[in-house]
Amino acid sequence: MQWDKITNIILISSFAVLAIFVILAICQWISRKSLKKVDKELLWFPLPLALMAATYVIFDKFLVLNTRPDGSGESSFPSTHVMVVTTIFLLAAIVLPKYIKSKAACAVLYVFMLAFIALVSAGRVLANKHWLSDVLGALGFAIVFALIYYIIIRRYKNAKHLHKNN
Repeated sequence: MQWDKITNIILISSFAVLAIFVILAICQWISRKSLKKVDKELLWFPLPLALMAATYVIFDKFLVLNTRPDGSGESSFPSTHVMVVTTIFLLAAIVLPKYIKSKAACAVLYVFMLAFIALVSAGRVLANKHWLSDVLGALGFAIVFALIYYIIIRRYKNAKHLHKNN
């Protein structure tokens, strides 16, 4: 199997993970009869995804830093596959403990997600679709998006905890 196909399968798998969280949010919205009662972790998911989409548009349409090594002339920085997969899997890793109480199950899922991130990162370079700098840039952006999400979620939890104690 070609690396390009493998990385596409991993990309699709990350969208499947995202779909699970979207379905969970919709189910909560329906069962709780209020968007305000949906878990805040799920309500904040769109923010890092919007940042990711904006980053893609900026670098694909307005700020082309380099082109693909395969000579296609397409923009290659940052690697969209790596940025999407890493962002979604990092967000999932942040919220998994809320929905999966087993530490062992979470650990297994973390290993799979980390393996997929590593495979898609290496695979995009091996497929001759991206330079190493494209992959590293995508990883950097994804980490920043996940950190922003994590900080917002932590602040919300801390504020909720303080409000509960007063």
